[in-house]
Amino acid sequence: MKIIRTVEELKSVVGALKAEGKSVGLVPTMGALHDGHVSLMEKARGDNDVVVVSVFVNPTQFNNPDDLRTYPRTEEADCARMRDAGVDIAFIPSVEEIYPEPDNRVFDLGKVAEVMEGAMRPGHFNGVAQIVSKLFRMVEPTRAYFGEKDFQQIAVIRRMVEIEGFKNLEIVDCPIKREADGLALSSRNVRLTPHQREIAPNIHRIMVESLDKARDCSVEEVKRSVIDAVNAYPEMDVEYYEIVNAADMQPITDWSQASQAVGCITVYLGDVRLIDNIKYTI
Repeated sequence: MKIIRTVEELKSVVGALKAEGKSVGLVPTMGALHDGHVSLMEKARGDNDVVVVSVFVNPTQFNNPDDLRTYPRTEEADCARMRDAGVDIAFIPSVEEIYPEPDNRVFDLGKVAEVMEGAMRPGHFNGVAQIVSKLFRMVEPTRAYFGEKDFQQIAVIRRMVEIEGFKNLEIVDCPIKREADGLALSSRNVRLTPHQREIAPNIHRIMVESLDKARDCSVEEVKRSVIDAVNAYPEMDVEYYEIVNAADMQPITDWSQASQAVGCITVYLGDVRLIDNIKYTI
């Protein structure tokens, strides 16, 4: 595995591989890699001749300075995981390398970016669009891989690809990876105390139980049941639970409004912010 830290070298190395006709899969990450990230790398490995993984904690997508400060950084362990997954190129740049000057671009991401995470974290998705668009221009990948745990983010990236005019680029969304007890894998899980880690799987359990309720209950009744059940744990506080149309991320009030409805949740467990989602089929 080749470790690259500059944009110039990245473009040169990947450009030469693409000139040989090789397909390139890109997995953008912020490091603190876990088995969910590895599943994306393995998917990219199976689909492409060359796999590039970026490891960069992007400051422009953090609206909370404390969240940026406490985000785990584990480069040595990350490199070991990438090597084991068969990654060809690890791109690990500095902030100065990615942002030699401020990125003042504002993207017209539309309604997919206005709800849920967009409403709770002003500027977050614009920052995501900034870094992902930069990576797409640097690597010019054949395919790019993202995990469905960040379900809304995938919709935002697809919108960014559309408005930025990236051609011949396939966005590949991959299933959520979970611990055996159901907790969605997340780099933030390492910040949970043992007690919090014991409680956290109840988020997924409660959402799974809501699938049965959806057969007989309204959207609002299902939402309320999930929120109340999670909030029944004194340690947990639901920031939002929204059931949306997967096609446009807009909240629905009736099951008939979406061919695929997705329940998206954000929960504070102490000061750790956890997100998850589940698909409803009515």
